[in-house]
Amino acid sequence: MKRPSIYSLLVACTSIFCGVLGDRLTVLRSPSYVTFLDGQWPISGEKVPSLVALTMGFSVHEDLDWPGLQAGPLFQRPRANVLVVVRGVDSLSLPNNITSYPLDNPVPFTLDSVASTVHTLFADSTPVVLQLAPSEERLYMMGMANTVFEDLPVTLQQIRGRLSQEGSILNSLPVNSLSRNNEADLLFLSEIQVLHDISALLQRHRHLAKDHAPDLYSLELSGLEEISRRYGKDSPQFQDATSILASILQKFAADFFGVYSNNAVVEVVTVQNFETPLTRRSRSILATNQISNSQRPYNLAYQYNFQYAVIFNIILWLMIVLVLAVIAIAYNLWNMDPGYDSIIYRMTNQKIRLD
Repeated sequence: MKRPSIYSLLVACTSIFCGVLGDRLTVLRSPSYVTFLDGQWPISGEKVPSLVALTMGFSVHEDLDWPGLQAGPLFQRPRANVLVVVRGVDSLSLPNNITSYPLDNPVPFTLDSVASTVHTLFADSTPVVLQLAPSEERLYMMGMANTVFEDLPVTLQQIRGRLSQEGSILNSLPVNSLSRNNEADLLFLSEIQVLHDISALLQRHRHLAKDHAPDLYSLELSGLEEISRRYGKDSPQFQDATSILASILQKFAADFFGVYSNNAVVEVVTVQNFETPLTRRSRSILATNQISNSQRPYNLAYQYNFQYAVIFNIILWLMIVLVLAVIAIAYNLWNMDPGYDSIIYRMTNQKIRLD
C-alpha cells in the first residue's frame, strides 16, 4: 500500500484548517487566457496584491510561490481587474462551478502598489484606478475618467442621499427584513448602491474599457460586518443581506465582464475579520498624483523596470531570427555553383571566350 507523502498530508491538513476558518478567495470571472487551476491551495492575504499584479501582466518584486495561477500568454493581458473584499462573512452562496481558494493569514492589504504600477506604465493614457474602503474613499483617475466618475457618491453621507434619489436600488431590490431606518442596514444598502452606480456608469461610458491602458477597481465592503455585529449571524437580517450580496456580486461581475468584452478578471475575497487593523491615510478625492510606495521610502530605483520582460523577448527573438538568417545565407553560399549561380563568373567566362 502506498503511503501518502508528507507534502500531501500538510496540504490536506492546511485545507481542512482553512475550511474551518472559511475565509475564501473566489474568482467570479476571468478570460480564457488567465487560467486559475482547480485545487484547494491556500493563499496568504498579503500575497493577494501580487496575484492581482500577475493577472494583469505586471512584474512583482517577489515571486508568488502559489500553484493556483497558471502562466499565460506573454503579449495578452486583461483590460481590467476588479477585486471586491467583503468583511463579516467567511463565504457566500456562489455557484459551484467557479474557482475558489482558502485564504490563509487574512491580514489587511491594499492595491496601492498595483495602482502605482498602472499610473507609471500608462501615464500618458487614461487608466481608471478606483479604490473604495470603509474608512477612506479614493478615486484615482486621469483625463476623461475624471469627468465620468466625478458625480459618483463616495462618502457615506453622499451614498445615503443617493438612496433617496431616482434610480435607487430600493425601488427594485427586495430588502425583506432590512430596514431603511437602521444605521447598519443603511450602510449595507449604501454599498450595494455604489456597486450598482459603478456598473451603470461603465455601461454608459464604454469607451473607457476600449483603450489599451488596464483599469483597476478595488472595493471593500463592511456593511455585512455591521449587520452581523448588530443582529448576529443567525438573524434573518444577516441571511437576507448575504443572499442579496451574493446575487448582486454575480450581476456586478457579469456586467463588468461584458463591458470589457470578456477581458476582465473579477475576484471576491470574503473574510470574517482581519487579524490586524489597517491604518489608512486620508487623501483627496479624484487625486491624480502618483501614489507613493511605502515599501521604498527613499525613492530608490529598481534593478530593472517593468518593461524588462518585453525588452528581453524582443532582443531574444531578434537574435534568433538573425542567427537563422546567417545560417541560411551561409549554407546557400557554400552550395552555390560559381559558374552557374554567380553573374560575376558568367561575365568573366564570356570575356575569356571573346579574347
